[in-house]
Amino acid sequence: MDDRRIIELYFNRDEQAIKESKDKYGPYCFAVAKNILGSAEDAEECVSTALLKAWNSIPPNRPGSLKLYLAKLTRRASLDRADLNNALKRGGGELPLVLDELRETASDGRDPLSELEAKELASAVNAFLRTLPELDRNLFIRRCFFAEAVPDIAERYGISRGAADARLSRTRKKLRAYLEKEGLIDGSR
Repeated sequence: MDDRRIIELYFNRDEQAIKESKDKYGPYCFAVAKNILGSAEDAEECVSTALLKAWNSIPPNRPGSLKLYLAKLTRRASLDRADLNNALKRGGGELPLVLDELRETASDGRDPLSELEAKELASAVNAFLRTLPELDRNLFIRRCFFAEAVPDIAERYGISRGAADARLSRTRKKLRAYLEKEGLIDGSR
């Protein structure tokens, strides 16, 4: 079923919308959650939470991309679960590595989770991403949004891990310079 029809099911308050969303995007959302949490059980719960949030937020929201909307809801639920599980203290999964990378890139000493949620910063990051070549943009999004492991990203795009690491490092440096130029972070650090 196409996304427009699924969204109409949500607007009609037809519970089939949840089933269709899960059938079409459940595996994708599960992968997003599992990359963040490292636990299949927690990932399943986060997908269910995301589908419930979609049910409660459509309407009034009418997402342009149902896939990205569900991924965003899943990511938020997964980050909330990771926080609940104290994943940062235990060091499990890829999330602590990603947050360390982002702390070095986009932080001026504040908590990177709350920083990244700030609308102004998100808008600036999105504008920056639009300036990147497609491969660099895809690598960065896979790493920082979906918390995929670098070897997996490298394999997906048919490049070596070293090349992926180098491209990601250069992209983080460019992003830092961009955010400094925009006045969103302090360049004196």
